[in-house]
Amino acid sequence: QVRLVESGGGLVQPGGSLRLSCAASASNFRVLRMDWYRQAPGNQRELVASIDVTGRRKNYADSVQGRFTISRDNAKNTVDLQMNSLKPEDTAVYYCAAAIRGFGPPNVWGQGTQVTVSS
Repeated sequence: QVRLVESGGGLVQPGGSLRLSCAASASNFRVLRMDWYRQAPGNQRELVASIDVTGRRKNYADSVQGRFTISRDNAKNTVDLQMNSLKPEDTAVYYCAAAIRGFGPPNVWGQGTQVTVSS
């Protein structure tokens, strides 16, 4: 059974940075495709970034391209999201998610961590 726990959220001023981390309790972490999603109040949950099992293939939403970086450490069973140049519209609950077969929609979700960008 895969369990995901996010950390690193908080309040930051516009233009600031935050680093989110997701720790996975999974013996097969290296075969999981990992994603970060977010959901703002009144909005649907949206995919922010994803990283394949090797860590070499990454995809980003247009709204975060060039500002956010996803990375994974298969030795530590973690996936991080470095968020720079944050904007108020980045305010949302951020969720870590895993596709346990390495492809397709995510099957496992974390509990989420709040990110608030405000002055």
